[in-house]
Amino acid sequence: MEVELTSDQKVFVRHAVEAGRLQSEEEAVQQALALWEDHERRRVEFLATLDEARASLARGEGREITQESMQQLSTQVRERGRARLLFDL
Repeated sequence: MEVELTSDQKVFVRHAVEAGRLQSEEEAVQQALALWEDHERRRVEFLATLDEARASLARGEGREITQESMQQLSTQVRERGRARLLFDL
């Protein structure tokens, strides 16, 4: 497969090769594809997590976020932190 870089991309890659960060244009394309693959994997993982969260909400397992519920959560976290501190002493 042939990949045609834009003139800006060629300059960018040439500077990286001249600086010793890359060996060739091919390496630049390989690195770009590796980053894209990683990005796509993370996107798929995020979407799966989002689907699970939606399913959880549909099962009634969610928690409504309101000012009051956030204050309650904050209080609970603070109390757990204090209890942990007392336990560690």
